[in-house]
Amino acid sequence: MEAMPRTILHIDLDAFYCAVEETRNPDLRGKAFAVGGKPEERGVVASCSYAARRMGVRSAMPMGRALRLCPGLIIVPSRHSLYSEVSEQVMKRLHDLTSLVEQISIDEAFLDLSDIRESPEVIARRLQARIREELQLPCSIGIASNKLVAKIATEVGKALRLREICSAQREAGPPNALTIVPFGEEAAFLSPLPAEMLWGVGSKTSARLTELGIHTIGDIAKWPKSELIRMFGENGRDLARHSKGIDDRPITTEHETKSISQEITYSRDVRDDKVLEKTLHEMSVEVAAQLRRNNLAGKTIKLKLRWPDFTTLTRQTTLNSPTDQDEEIERVALDLLKSVRKPNQAVRLIGVGVTGLGQPIRQLGLWDSSEARRKATVRINSEKERKLQEVMDELQEKYGSNVIHRGKR
Repeated sequence: MEAMPRTILHIDLDAFYCAVEETRNPDLRGKAFAVGGKPEERGVVASCSYAARRMGVRSAMPMGRALRLCPGLIIVPSRHSLYSEVSEQVMKRLHDLTSLVEQISIDEAFLDLSDIRESPEVIARRLQARIREELQLPCSIGIASNKLVAKIATEVGKALRLREICSAQREAGPPNALTIVPFGEEAAFLSPLPAEMLWGVGSKTSARLTELGIHTIGDIAKWPKSELIRMFGENGRDLARHSKGIDDRPITTEHETKSISQEITYSRDVRDDKVLEKTLHEMSVEVAAQLRRNNLAGKTIKLKLRWPDFTTLTRQTTLNSPTDQDEEIERVALDLLKSVRKPNQAVRLIGVGVTGLGQPIRQLGLWDSSEARRKATVRINSEKERKLQEVMDELQEKYGSNVIHRGKR
C-alpha cells in the first residue's frame, strides 16, 4: 500500500535583513541599499535590496566592490539581534499553522501541511498576507510533495517573478512568489532546470557533469544510477534520486546546537597585545552570554586565528567539566593565543568558540550519594558564580551592557 503524498511548504523571507530595515526606516523603500560592514573595514554585503541587485550587487560581495558597481549605494549597519527577534515573530506565525516546522536559517523554514484539510494554495496566500500585514515583510513560498522540490520551487518562482518585474520596467521590489508543483509532476518540473540547482551539485560536481555533457537536472535523470554511483560515490546515489524529484526526508522540528562562537576580521592587521586581549574579553563575554541564554555549557574552548597571508589555524582545549562563564572561556582563549602567536605577530582575524555542549552542571539534590556530593564540592564556587552571573545578565539585559562589570582581580 502506497503512502499518501505529503504536502511540504517552503518559505523564504525575501531580502530579509533589508525588509526589516525598511520597516524601521520607510525612506529606504525602493532605494539601492545594502546591509553589512563598511568598505574601509573589509565589510561584506550581508543582504541587499532588489534595487541594488539590479545594479549587480550580491550577498557576500565585498562592500568596496558593491560601491563600485553601485556608486550611490546606501550602507546600513547590520543589527543581528533585531533580525533574530523579527525571525522569532515569523516562526511563531508558522507554528500557529502546524507544529511540524523545521527552521533551516534565520529567514527560511519548511512546514508539513499534510494533515491540514485545506487547499495548500489558500493556506500559502493567507500566510503571505498575514506576514505582510502584521510584520510588513514579503516572502516567497514553494509547495511540493517533498523538501527538495519545495525549496527549488521557491527559487524558481522568485526568479520568474523578478524577471517579470524587470521586463515590465516596474520599480524593483520583492518577488512575493508562490509556486506549486503538483504531486506526480516533480521530475517534469525539475527536468529543464540547470543541474547546479540540485542539492548535492557543488562547483566540483558541476564541472564534472559539464565535462560529461550533463547540463540540466533532466540530463542527470537519464543516466543509470549505477553509473552515477561509479563516478560520484554515495553522492551519485543522491543525484539519481533527487534528479527524479524523490526525497523522503521528514520535517525535523529540533536541531541540536553544536557550537556557539564569535569572530571578527580587523579593518587593519593588529599587533597590539592589549587590543587582542580586549577583543578576546568582549567575545568571551558574548559567547558565555549566548550559552546561558540557551541554558547550555561547553567543555571544549576553541581559538581561531588568521594571519595577514590568510593562513588560518584553530587550537582548542577540553576542560574537565563544562562551563558557561566568560572568565574561564577568556582565560583558556588567552592561553591558546599565547601558545601559538609569536611576539608582535600581526593578526587579521580572531575568534572564540565553545563546543561539546550540554546542560549546565545541576545543583545537588537532597538524595544525591555521598560520592556524588564529594565530587561536587569543587563546583560550589562555580555555582555561586552562576548565580552572580544570572543577576548581572538580568541587569545588563534591562539597562544595557555597560551598567555593571566585574572588578579586575
